[in-house]
Amino acid sequence: MIYIDKYAYLSKLKQTNPLKKLVLAILVLGVCLWAESVAVSILTLLIMGWYTVCKGGTPVGIFIRLMLVPLSFLVIGVLTIAVNVSGDKDVFVFSVYAFGMYIGVSQSGILSAANLFFKALGAVSCLYYLSLSTPMVDLLAVLRKLKVPRLMVELMGLIYRFIFVFLETADTMFTAQNSRLGYAGLSSGYRSLAALASSLFIRSYQRADELYIALEARGYDGELSVIHEQAETHWTEYIPIVLINLFLIAVALFSKQLTGGLL
Repeated sequence: MIYIDKYAYLSKLKQTNPLKKLVLAILVLGVCLWAESVAVSILTLLIMGWYTVCKGGTPVGIFIRLMLVPLSFLVIGVLTIAVNVSGDKDVFVFSVYAFGMYIGVSQSGILSAANLFFKALGAVSCLYYLSLSTPMVDLLAVLRKLKVPRLMVELMGLIYRFIFVFLETADTMFTAQNSRLGYAGLSSGYRSLAALASSLFIRSYQRADELYIALEARGYDGELSVIHEQAETHWTEYIPIVLINLFLIAVALFSKQLTGGLL
């Protein structure tokens, strides 16, 4: 989380109007989820990756590592879709006989799993593009301009800040335990980890409460006022966004006509 915030501030797209980046991410994400097409999902992944790495300057290694984060959950999810059980062997491309039933993968199961896999990666790439190019302060300012309820925006801001409080508290406790050889052995490591897990919530709650008291002492009235840079933009800058989404929609429609919606 901390590294994502650091790369957002270092991004070459930081000075770009955050509303423009939000519109691009939301529209491409919407088309990717609507299309039900592997080709569109792969194109979404490539386009968002190009914007993040080539235009934003995020190191390609960091982007790949971040894309690998949801991979373990995705693999488990697609396996449950691809693998089916049936009494008819002919419905499977590959199957094994066990307990009086056939367990295997069918052609429709493989296509559904591939569609879900690439759609999830495409959607995640849209969110990574936004988070790696737009600091949270700029994003909250855009949400205020879009008249998102004030309570929701403030909750998002406070939760975002308390995540850092939580991580800092965990890091401090881990460093203190490690300096006392709390993780020197397997048994002591388990004991230290249990102690860290049991007291982390209490310490984080105390620090969050202290932070809230400090905010009230400085005149906090339910809204955090921060200075953000005004980014000038022109409506013509949204033309590439429209063209990208029209291109993805055209690919989705052509793919459905060509393959009957299979790819």
